[in-house]
Amino acid sequence: MDNIYLFMLIAITILAVVDIVVGVSNDAINFLNSAIGSKVISLRTIMIVASIGIFIGAVFSSGMMEVARKGIFMPAQFEFSEIMLIFMAVMITDILLLDFFNTLGLPTSTTVSIVFNLLGAAVVMSLIKISASETETFAELGNYINTETALTIISGILLSVLIAFTVGAFVQWVSRLLFTFNYEKRIKSFGTIFGGVALTAITYFIFLKGLKGTPYYNELKGLLEGNEIFIILGSFVFWTLFSYLFELITKKSVLLFVIGVGTFGLALAFSGNDLVNFIGVPMAAYHSYEAYIAGGMDATMSMAVLQKKVPAEPLLLFIAGGIMVLTLWFSKKAKSVAETEISLSRQGETHEKFEPNRLSRSVVKGTTQLSSYFSVIIPQSVQDSISKSFNKPEILLSKDQSIDAPAFDMIRASVNLMVAGVLIAIATSMKLPLSTTYVTFMVAMGTSLADRAWGRESAVYRVAGVLNVIGGWFGTAIGAFVASGIVVFLINWNPKVMTPILLLLTVILLYRNYKSHKNKSNKTLEEDSLIKAESSSVQGVIHESAANIANVVKRGNKIYTNAINGLAKQDLDLLKKNKKQIIKLSQEVEGLRDNIFYFIKNLDESSVGASNFYINILGYLQDMTQSLEYISKVSHKHVNNNHKKLKFSQIKELKEIDESLDKLFNDTKDAFSSRSFEQIGNILNSKEEVFKILSEKIQKQVERTRSEESSPKNTTLYFGILLETKDLLKGTMNLLEEYHDAHDANVPIATIPVVDAVVEKDNIL
Repeated sequence: MDNIYLFMLIAITILAVVDIVVGVSNDAINFLNSAIGSKVISLRTIMIVASIGIFIGAVFSSGMMEVARKGIFMPAQFEFSEIMLIFMAVMITDILLLDFFNTLGLPTSTTVSIVFNLLGAAVVMSLIKISASETETFAELGNYINTETALTIISGILLSVLIAFTVGAFVQWVSRLLFTFNYEKRIKSFGTIFGGVALTAITYFIFLKGLKGTPYYNELKGLLEGNEIFIILGSFVFWTLFSYLFELITKKSVLLFVIGVGTFGLALAFSGNDLVNFIGVPMAAYHSYEAYIAGGMDATMSMAVLQKKVPAEPLLLFIAGGIMVLTLWFSKKAKSVAETEISLSRQGETHEKFEPNRLSRSVVKGTTQLSSYFSVIIPQSVQDSISKSFNKPEILLSKDQSIDAPAFDMIRASVNLMVAGVLIAIATSMKLPLSTTYVTFMVAMGTSLADRAWGRESAVYRVAGVLNVIGGWFGTAIGAFVASGIVVFLINWNPKVMTPILLLLTVILLYRNYKSHKNKSNKTLEEDSLIKAESSSVQGVIHESAANIANVVKRGNKIYTNAINGLAKQDLDLLKKNKKQIIKLSQEVEGLRDNIFYFIKNLDESSVGASNFYINILGYLQDMTQSLEYISKVSHKHVNNNHKKLKFSQIKELKEIDESLDKLFNDTKDAFSSRSFEQIGNILNSKEEVFKILSEKIQKQVERTRSEESSPKNTTLYFGILLETKDLLKGTMNLLEEYHDAHDANVPIATIPVVDAVVEKDNIL
């Protein structure tokens, strides 16, 4: 590698392609979620509209490229060799950081990532230069960093979070107050005006304001400047008339067109603002290399050339736009990231992706108290009037059904697109690299709050999710700063050695994340997964529950056996795996209990008695899983803490118990799998034998403890396993008796063929 810098430029160019792929995978949520969440336009149409917007926005985005060259650091203070090291470190770190968030399915900011990568690498390179100088001190770090611009960018990004949330919430609140959730009637009266306002805002701010960030603005400057009011009024008249004709001709709401145009405009604004995050650094590296060649290949030359305004590279922008479009169509990770924002903004109940934490609980409690204080100040009549606008139609959907239903209506989708597009376009016109992710995400969260999507049932989960995402944003900034600084330090130590090593490491990590995400995405319904009862009759519930019982008994039998074998062999890996299995089973049973409300609502009037049977069955299943969970956890804890092994006699006795339970559980599984409920009586008749074995083992351990046992830990463990085994057996027998009684009361059930219902897996995990 005689010319290490040519190698770096080639590597940076390849990394730029990868960066576009991982960047668009994360940022696709910014312009797709509103249209996808409302489900009023087909996914194919949404993708086509967004693709056109992305491509046009990319070709017109050159005005933002200045940020990567001189927005964060003073290029004149660095030599060519140092600039190339900075750019190399930034690209490596940026790709790995964004891909990490994509794999987790969390939206993060490509803008924050690139800004703090540049800042971290520039700061560390500056410190290296200062430490090598005899005249400079660390106090002169400000000479190397474009402090004023960097602070403006960072403060603008942070301020955008508050502005986006506030504006989104206010506009949505006003829109909902005007149209209500039953907006079909009012949209006929005010829809054309709403469409005119929304489309005028999109037209002016995105298409006209957005032009200021492009090299083509000078050609239109004379027509636009000074005529803004006429353009706005003309646009409003035109779009209002268009909205009226659209509804008259198509017999459909103009909101469909608003969502389509909004998606196009937001995609255009996104690529115009965010393309600098992906190719700004590679283009700066290319211009630096051009200056290096023109300057006689002097690696010590100053990079003051980057201070100058350089012409756009239309071909590079064209290629970048094409790559962005292809990524949008083929990236599976984009869909994972999109699910997070949609689930947090969904109007109805759904499977929550985040667990509540102390901070989310505090926020919810605080806002609830604050709301109660305001309710005292605001007259009750005003509150009642406002509440009428926020009354939602009574549509009962289970959590599984809510996944296929629209996450929100067209009113909220239109507001999301309009507000986010306007804010991003304003920032683009000011040449501020605003975080499109922050803006679109916080607008969506603000409109969700205003729409009262975060009710008492879901608020603590949704707030936890928002806090997790925002925490990830701060993690992005800190991680990008630290990681890029470390990488530039390593490359500077020995560029010819460290550059290939770090590139190889990048490829390995990207492939590993790809395989991890692919395996996670390809998870299918496991054979023994539990299913939710969907029948509306007693007979149907009995047969559906039989499949669950057979699966719980089968999996429980294996879990119990693995716990005993793990103790006998001191196999920590087996016990650890076993512990995960019982936690998974417990969560699936808990998921069935979460569905009880929807199950009872779905019952026929003549079959309400099935609810009592189903609730009892779930209670016994939970008793069984709790006993198995205790046995698995204490076994794992005992071996993990390296306590003394159980005695041979104790292991032998546990094996005998396991053999007895194995026969009992296998007979139970066969009875429920084949729906041979008449066999339950025979199984119940054998329960005394198993209880007798357990009582004998407990008595033997009591005698051992008094005469020979010397380990308190072993005694505690052994008694704990025996007693929980007894509880496990009681839960199993109670369940069998419940079924036995139900079978006697519904004798015809035995002749009913098994119905292979198509059911969905409980995606609680």
